[in-house]
Amino acid sequence: MHDIGDFESRNLPGVGIASSEFVEAAALQAKALGMQPEMVFVQHPIQDRTDDELRALAEGALGQIVEALTRQGR
Repeated sequence: MHDIGDFESRNLPGVGIASSEFVEAAALQAKALGMQPEMVFVQHPIQDRTDDELRALAEGALGQIVEALTRQGR
């Protein structure tokens, strides 16, 4: 969250990426920091996945990430 805030303070787009287990935690932290960052959530868990499984998660989220980075008004 802090990294996204830093990017945006320098007019660089940022998107948070986390596993679905952290939807609520991300929302609470963003609210506490006074932010409304773009977020993309992937299937939980991430640890214990093989490299191929991680690549598949990343490829599956890529469209959402690009969309969030290029959203109008950002």
